[in-house]
Amino acid sequence: MKEIGHWINGKLVAGTSGRFADVFNPATGEVQARVALATKAELDQAVADAARAQVAWGATNPQKRARVMMEMVRLINRDMDKLAEVLSSEHGKTFPDAKGDIQRGLEVIEFCIGAPHLLKGEFTDSAGPGIDMYSMRQPLGVAAGITPFNFPAMIPLWKMGPALAAGNAYILKPSERDPSVPLMLAALFQEAGLPDGVLQVINGDKDSVDAILDNETIQGIGFVGSTPIAHYIYSRGTANGKRVQCFGGAKNHMIIMPDADLDQAADALVGAGYGAAGERCMAISVAVPVGEETADRLIEKLVPRIEKLKVGPWTAGNDVDYGPVVTGAAKANILRLVETGVAQGAKLVVDGRDFSLQGYEDGFFVGPHLFDHVTPDMDIYKQEIFGPVLSTVRAKTYEEALKLAMDHEYGNGTAIFTRDGDTARDFAARVNVGMIGINVPIPVPLAYHTFGGWKKSSFGDLNQHGPDAFRFYTRTKTVTSRWPSGIKEGSAFNFKAMD
Repeated sequence: MKEIGHWINGKLVAGTSGRFADVFNPATGEVQARVALATKAELDQAVADAARAQVAWGATNPQKRARVMMEMVRLINRDMDKLAEVLSSEHGKTFPDAKGDIQRGLEVIEFCIGAPHLLKGEFTDSAGPGIDMYSMRQPLGVAAGITPFNFPAMIPLWKMGPALAAGNAYILKPSERDPSVPLMLAALFQEAGLPDGVLQVINGDKDSVDAILDNETIQGIGFVGSTPIAHYIYSRGTANGKRVQCFGGAKNHMIIMPDADLDQAADALVGAGYGAAGERCMAISVAVPVGEETADRLIEKLVPRIEKLKVGPWTAGNDVDYGPVVTGAAKANILRLVETGVAQGAKLVVDGRDFSLQGYEDGFFVGPHLFDHVTPDMDIYKQEIFGPVLSTVRAKTYEEALKLAMDHEYGNGTAIFTRDGDTARDFAARVNVGMIGINVPIPVPLAYHTFGGWKKSSFGDLNQHGPDAFRFYTRTKTVTSRWPSGIKEGSAFNFKAMD
């Protein structure tokens, strides 16, 4: 059985704890490897080594650090297919979707090439007689990231890229469900010129998470995952005096107005609701057609599209629409929630409960499901299902549809499909959600803007990637400087107004 360890001080090392987690092939249900789970002592030693390596890396000029990012872009493009194959084999994503996962992370590394500009401070000359004032952006020192299974390339790159470009050392604790790609990315960073020890990849479970939260050297922590864990990490991390940004769950609504192009809306819903088997925090899981006629026509268009979806392993070709979910436990939870929806009175228009793929009966495949006549009191509406399940909540008016998105406890992303500019502008201005799509179903911003939700989808005041990432991974130091020019005034015991 293949054993997966850690990336410490520039090389792969075996774990010493004697504890392991299984890494499955989601398509077959078989255990294909086991990954070592680090001890607190292993984590603490990796942090201490990173802190020593960070001193020289932080003192390296920003242009040289940017050149490492530039070379990393080349290396990721060189190894794109190799990375995608490993990602698909451990996560279950289709091959094109795996490449998209890597590509969206790569775009953040491209943005990080511009770090020298983003790290510039401010300067005021002659703020007073012979006095200049200036600010500097300096790295935190050692930062850490705790990243989820659903984007094993993209989110680690979103975290590592800005942190490293800003001059920090970084401790990455990726998901133990698909750990290989983060280790491969660490090796590419070394090949790109990153000094040994500046990036450490520690595989582990809650013990490793708690060790990160309690380690006094780590100054900043980024997390993506479920809302309960996000709240836990944010609360414990900030209580320990750390800067923390946590991104949690989602329940993303797409409002379909009567004037919308329903073919376009239906295509968008199918891609956004069922792509990656629904295991995306930006997946559309709630369709909100406005008006009974709109709802009836939308369901009529959705059903044949959903019934034609091709579900299969990533090895079955690029025409597979989505693959298995990540574990048997995830599959069981999805099907449990589907049964809850039926029991609570929702109409199951497309029923994927009996889906089975010949030759892959033990895989973690879940057939597509479509619910209609869902109401806000149902569990399938309130909870994040994280599977290929789309719920339809019928609204009588635009105001009712808007209220659904605004009243939900999650506020990650939302979308509206309409031909009316006034409606679109009103929606974008009023809805209390962090990322908005107008005739765009999954409004993930490009790398030079920031990614982040509102309400229980986000904890902390700075978002991921874009300029916010460099604010998060740096501290501002402001210097007031005076060089006497023959002026002798003696000691000063009070603040003086600037003349």
